[in-house]
Amino acid sequence: MIFVACRFGDAINVFVGLWLVPRFVAPDELGALMPLTSLANFLALPAGIFAMVFMKEVNTLAVRGEFGKMKSLMRGVFFAAAVFLVFSIVISRLVMPIFLERIRIVEGSLGVLILASAFLSAVAPVYTNALQALKKFKVLSVINILGAPLRFLTMLVAMPYRALSGYFAGQSSSPVFSIAAAVVSLRRELAVKAEPYWSKPVFRRFSALLLGIAGYQLFSAFASMIEQTVLRQRLPDLESAAYYMATRFSDISGYLALTFITVMFPFTAEKSERGESTRPLVVKSSLALIAFGALLSVFFLFLGEPLMRILPNGERYAAFAWAIPWQIAVNVLSAITTFHTNTEISAFRFGFLKWWIPTHLAPAALLVVVSGYGYFTAFLPSGLSEFLARNNFTSLAAMMWYFTAIAVVRFLFALRELSHQK
Repeated sequence: MIFVACRFGDAINVFVGLWLVPRFVAPDELGALMPLTSLANFLALPAGIFAMVFMKEVNTLAVRGEFGKMKSLMRGVFFAAAVFLVFSIVISRLVMPIFLERIRIVEGSLGVLILASAFLSAVAPVYTNALQALKKFKVLSVINILGAPLRFLTMLVAMPYRALSGYFAGQSSSPVFSIAAAVVSLRRELAVKAEPYWSKPVFRRFSALLLGIAGYQLFSAFASMIEQTVLRQRLPDLESAAYYMATRFSDISGYLALTFITVMFPFTAEKSERGESTRPLVVKSSLALIAFGALLSVFFLFLGEPLMRILPNGERYAAFAWAIPWQIAVNVLSAITTFHTNTEISAFRFGFLKWWIPTHLAPAALLVVVSGYGYFTAFLPSGLSEFLARNNFTSLAAMMWYFTAIAVVRFLFALRELSHQK
């Protein structure tokens, strides 16, 4: 049921990404969408961390049927979200102008819309995760079916006037609808009297979970922002735009992965509460995703270029269709790693952070140093400077090799950890 509903929404999202966006966003600005989205995610990180913490807590309370405590927890999360919004506004005022200049974008109202989109997208899971934990998959299906058309219509109206601003206005409309629909659906569960939830033991457990998830999300969001920003800065406008177009096709592989993640979390949380193994769910989901990814890669290997040519400005990007199956492989490896890490979080296990943090921080730091070697030319041997100039991240192929290497490393760590579980 969730798969069918999500695929309906995904079909509209594919049309938005492959037709509507390249139709209205100028080719020299198209490659900026992904770093802008990464920045939006990073600004919303504090609220997003709380949302993920809530996902674990609400699963526990839902399994126990303690809805009064769940109501108290939601109130606390909402208050924290308001505080984080103020914090995000202050940070965006300092960061946004510099960031937009670096990625070659000038649009006055864009910063406000990015922040609104980021915050709403981070807060919406607080509501939808409650539905997920209570296994209200019918309501989640409705949200997925209706949310995407609303997003599309908003973009269709706004983008002809100001393309990038209209895009992020559309991005904001879907989480607003998700929040409203979830509140209506949860009215029976939340109609109970609020019960005391916060105590010293709960606060200690909540703080430990918060620190663990902060370590999980902070470094991955930071690394993603660095990678997408460097890609936009170092690659020509054509290649950064071509990467955006290629990933609109390759992200189709992620739609199945997101469905698995949505459905898996409450079940793995429940199994961990009962002391049962969570590994079978991870393994079966991973095998299904590998099979789907393989079929999709073969399809785009032969038809990626012809499909690219029929899109708006597609002739510009058709020569880069080879990146589609390559990126699908990277996405599959990354998704399997996420299956494992999300399952570990649902089971309140954070041992994976000992490899998760270094494998995000070190590659991002290396990417910044190598791609920005020009700042250190005066301190580097001439031979090293010449080597870096010849072998730098100034082509899409070079960036693809970078993405592949780090995806493989993280996958191997996750596979090793999963194989040692009982």
